[in-house]
Amino acid sequence: MRYRVNQEDRRPNILLITCDQLRSDYLGCYGADFMQTPNIDALAAEGRVYENAYSPNPVCIPARHNLLTGLTDRHHGFDDNYFGDEAKPLPYYLPTFPQILSDNGYDTCAVGKMHFQPERRMNGFDHFFNMDEVPPDREADDYMLFLKEKGYGNLQSINGVRHCLYMQPQRALMPEELHGSHWVADRSIQYLDEQRGRRPFLLWTGFIHPHPPLHIPDEWAEMYKGKLPAPSVPKTPLGLLAEENKTLGDLPTPEAVQRMREMYAAAISYVDFQVGRIVEKLKELDLYDDTLILFTSDHGEMLGDLGTYQKFLPYDPSCKIPFIVHWPKQVGAGERDPRFVDLNDVLPTFLDAAGAEYPDVYDLPGESVLGEGVKDRRYQYVEHQRDSKRWCMLRDERYKYVYSYGDDEQLFDMVADPQETENLLYGGGTPEMRAVADRLRQRLIRYEARYGLKGGIVNGDFEKRPRYQPILYWEENFPNFVKMLVKEGEKEALNDMLDEVLWAIEKEPTVKLSLNHTRDILQRAGYSEERIDALMERAKEQGNY
Repeated sequence: MRYRVNQEDRRPNILLITCDQLRSDYLGCYGADFMQTPNIDALAAEGRVYENAYSPNPVCIPARHNLLTGLTDRHHGFDDNYFGDEAKPLPYYLPTFPQILSDNGYDTCAVGKMHFQPERRMNGFDHFFNMDEVPPDREADDYMLFLKEKGYGNLQSINGVRHCLYMQPQRALMPEELHGSHWVADRSIQYLDEQRGRRPFLLWTGFIHPHPPLHIPDEWAEMYKGKLPAPSVPKTPLGLLAEENKTLGDLPTPEAVQRMREMYAAAISYVDFQVGRIVEKLKELDLYDDTLILFTSDHGEMLGDLGTYQKFLPYDPSCKIPFIVHWPKQVGAGERDPRFVDLNDVLPTFLDAAGAEYPDVYDLPGESVLGEGVKDRRYQYVEHQRDSKRWCMLRDERYKYVYSYGDDEQLFDMVADPQETENLLYGGGTPEMRAVADRLRQRLIRYEARYGLKGGIVNGDFEKRPRYQPILYWEENFPNFVKMLVKEGEKEALNDMLDEVLWAIEKEPTVKLSLNHTRDILQRAGYSEERIDALMERAKEQGNY
């Protein structure tokens, strides 16, 4: 049965599914034979896989604002994540794809992690069901309110323990059916059931996982035990920013690193299961063939490769992402496209599908992937950060060239060395490799001058800046919402945070609190030595010391 009220409106529904921090090579359809991702793989088999898709700025807030506006940080202002006192708003005057689609008659809905700044600004969504990693207060987060309604309002670590266990394997502190990934699918399915294609819709379903903390339901935690490849190892020294990233894992042994990789894989398979549930609802409502589905991510995760963790870096595990388009009416089944695409292409693609015009005159770096177009997809430009910390990168079919304003250049042969273990410019490089680098460098200057932060290119060349000084650090974010609880008895009703630390790792023996800066982090957070000593004693008893 078809539910569309306006039978004359044949524009497609649009479903955007994003995972946070999902690298493309951890999906079966991208060649990961060790992964179980049947539902995402099915979308790929019935649609088009872009084999060389990139995040234009591999960190959460910048990538998402590129996706939202189709513009780079030159316009939206987010060259990196900005939190706390540094937080700033997205300029109100920039058009966004949900706003444009809403103006053109689409019903627009966002569910899950968006990471907009300000967090609750809806940016063109008619319906908004928010789930933040570190909510500023309970009332601002729909998932937190849901947990409270279900009797889990005592939880502090609603999305896993961040601070001393950020990259550590851990178990979810709520039943599987209340986990955040399950809630995102539930709320998306509820929207589809209520909307039923009465008019074209845009639904953005945003999963936090596999972004750390890797808090996995028990039922999924063991599925990759001993089944994953080991991390890649560099043959030449890495850049300074990569050295800075090495501390973010805080994993003291190879066994701990491997277990973290297993939990990352489990988080992906758990999300894949939720994607399958959403697709089944589309089929049940007979909306599947009328819906353009785009599955992608904001950036990747180094996951211990090259000895590094998290994102921020110009290497493929950090910035290469999945990009799968499923739309039977325009995209053939089983298509594989090797051309470069990125998140800047999302806004133009959606407007193209909806027949909507871009309402401004900004120089959009992206273009719809639904036609041939004029964008030169032989090259891929990626940027990150500002001042001496800034780097920009250009890829062609074979080579990747990285220019760092405060560090040395890097060049990788992506055919002979796809894991980027050897910088071909280390020690100066051969004349042949220097010529390759100079060719890409000149083209990169043109991209940086057109799309990068203003001031980077002076008199046709990169501006000279002081050498960057790495700052080693650990994740130390405690729940923000606690200090905003003002009703009598609310704070007292919360679990003890140190109890939650122990509960999260009691089934994960590779986690050792004496080896991962737990004491330092808790000291800086104001915990007394007496309480920390008591935590360590309890950790000994359960095998996590």
